Amino acid sequence: MHILSRYRVLGFLLVVLPLTGCLFRSRRVERQISTAPLKSATQAELIDYINAQAAKVRSLQATVDIDTSVGGVKKGKVIDYQQIRGYILARKPAMLRMIGLLPIVRNKAFDMVSDGRDFKLWIPPKNRFVIGRNDIESHNPQQPMENLRPQHIYDALILREIDPQNEIAVMENSFEIVTDAKHHQVQQADYEIEVIRKGERGWYLSRKIIFSRTDLLPHRQLVYDQDGSLATDSRYEGYKDYDGINFPSQIEIWRPQEEYDITLTIVKLQLNEPLPDDKFALEQPAGAQVVHLDQPQSSLMSGDRK
Repeated sequence: MHILSRYRVLGFLLVVLPLTGCLFRSRRVERQISTAPLKSATQAELIDYINAQAAKVRSLQATVDIDTSVGGVKKGKVIDYQQIRGYILARKPAMLRMIGLLPIVRNKAFDMVSDGRDFKLWIPPKNRFVIGRNDIESHNPQQPMENLRPQHIYDALILREIDPQNEIAVMENSFEIVTDAKHHQVQQADYEIEVIRKGERGWYLSRKIIFSRTDLLPHRQLVYDQDGSLATDSRYEGYKDYDGINFPSQIEIWRPQEEYDITLTIVKLQLNEPLPDDKFALEQPAGAQVVHLDQPQSSLMSGDRK
């Protein structure tokens, strides 16, 4: 009897509710969709593009303008630093050197090199020479830029090929928010190549390479650590053709965990010129304060309080 009563009540509600306008209301939902003409590609074509472009770049020499910001939600504030001129040298498989010059006087603000595993960072204004591995953090909030690693710059500059032995790539049809010609925020379809990599603890999402559907070029790369956290968010704009190699004229590198942002604007670029080993040599200056990141530094924090 109770079950029959329940069915009668349910039937009554189904009949009455649609007739009772005061009990519900509808609202219109609109999506702002981009009207830009879109191009199409297959998963295989996008992967082939990544691998082909990566294979073409063996080395690069670039003169760049460097804009840097430090801070975010964790720190509760953002500090924008004055733009400086810089030089970047990169050579496969993992060599990188980056030099920044102080404004006006053009003395060195920093000089850092890396062989992919270890790095050296020379900061003349602080007379500090930092040595460590790319995977070791400084944990020094007073010196946020000491969290900068050459490998982060290298990985953003030169997209790696997809390794069929240790990586699996799949494609997702997704969308991104872009600004149209009328300065409206609109949705625009994109392609995302998701690269799953075999690590020490099993398979994990290594990176996402996002292609714009307007030109079928990579406009963003998201790199993840093995815990699944976003490590680097790189954005690419203003592609130019260098003898058959598409290369962006502006690269923004955001490190959300350390909360620093570096934007590199290419002033001059040379690709595949010979770069001998001595271009990546950085000797420890006499009298510099040496910081080994893989060793306890009792004087590190006391030195920063001076």
